[in-house]
Amino acid sequence: MTFGVTAARVVPVGPAEAPPDCPLCPRLVDFRAACRVRDPEGYNAPVRSFGPASARLLVVGLAPGRDGANHSGRPFTGDWAGDLLYETLELAGFAAGRYEERPDDGLTLVDCMVTNAVRCVPPANKPLPAEIATCRSFLVQRMAELPELRAVLALGRIAHESTVRALGAKLSAVPFGHRRSHDLAHGGRALRLFDSYHCSRYNTNTGVLTTEMFRAVFADVKDFLGQ
Repeated sequence: MTFGVTAARVVPVGPAEAPPDCPLCPRLVDFRAACRVRDPEGYNAPVRSFGPASARLLVVGLAPGRDGANHSGRPFTGDWAGDLLYETLELAGFAAGRYEERPDDGLTLVDCMVTNAVRCVPPANKPLPAEIATCRSFLVQRMAELPELRAVLALGRIAHESTVRALGAKLSAVPFGHRRSHDLAHGGRALRLFDSYHCSRYNTNTGVLTTEMFRAVFADVKDFLGQ
């Protein structure tokens, strides 16, 4: 049985979300099909954003993991990155309930939405530049459809660069760096872009990102939003 995701906690398919059979990136379409053979009970489709449309914070990751979000159908659900992300969101007051690595665990996000720069699982967790560019239209529209959006947190350099481009800014003017922030504009609104190293198992195992470092970024976001 394919995992389902309740409409009450996930933004419905629309201009900001890729359709389940999105054909835009042939390599990713083929990989989704291969994943469907390997994991017939998994979600195996573009993963939709998770969180309320009233969110002031948008967290942007890289792409679904093969055995994580691609299987579960919810961003960062089912792998180590999700363990750290959702624990940190709860501690910062951006999540309520208990994260149990499945989309029906009852977890809800508070004033926060989580999405990915690339909505389909890529081979070896490495989307191609053309795939990142193609999927950016969904990110642009995702931000446009969050009327209260004030802060974006990019997890990793690729998410940062795609977000900067989605906001119409030059990469040279908005360099990536852990715990850096930049004031930008989007659609006549002032936004602040926060950066963090990605909360991947590799980064945490190698000490590139510690739990304390990750929590500090969310503390910065929380202070900015006045929570």
